[in-house]
Amino acid sequence: MVYAVLDDNAFWMTDPDHPSQPVTPTDSATGDASLGEASAFGDLGLEAPLLKTLGELGYEEPTPIQREAIPPLLAGRDLLAQAPTGTGKTAAFALPALQSLEVGRAPDGGASAIVLVPTRELAMQVAEALTRYGRDLGVRVLPIYGGQPIGQQLRGLRRGVDVIVATPGRAVDHLTRGSLRLDAVRIVVLDEAD
Repeated sequence: MVYAVLDDNAFWMTDPDHPSQPVTPTDSATGDASLGEASAFGDLGLEAPLLKTLGELGYEEPTPIQREAIPPLLAGRDLLAQAPTGTGKTAAFALPALQSLEVGRAPDGGASAIVLVPTRELAMQVAEALTRYGRDLGVRVLPIYGGQPIGQQLRGLRRGVDVIVATPGRAVDHLTRGSLRLDAVRIVVLDEAD
């Protein structure tokens, strides 16, 4: 599989197998290669429920990282991205992930997507963002991290969730206990992997 790699400023992408050849993001539905200059979220291929939520949240224009990351993610491509703090990276991975989910399809003890984050503070922040963006989709998000009663996490996992936002240690704990299954996971995000 080809991955797109974003530079620090998120203005251009390259194919990691051929770093000298730029990759232009395309609209997965039309194959339109003009999305590098997209002026609104609708131009990136996001569907109406997410556009409605973004409008209600006051989002008007995508940031460079969002403009470059959303189309290839919607097309099902792997992506490695790096951008400065505060540039909208969470929305850049969350919006395509939410659009790609089949909400309510995860088995008990499982999820359709997992986001691994290094700290519980980031787990709470990312889970809140995913819940906010996915509110009109009925998405079920469960943060799992140390320092929180495990019983609450076990109940959430038993019911099944669409997205798990986890710290590595607590994810391993649930895997060891057998309370977390990864067989239905279709989307994996490593946030703050550096």
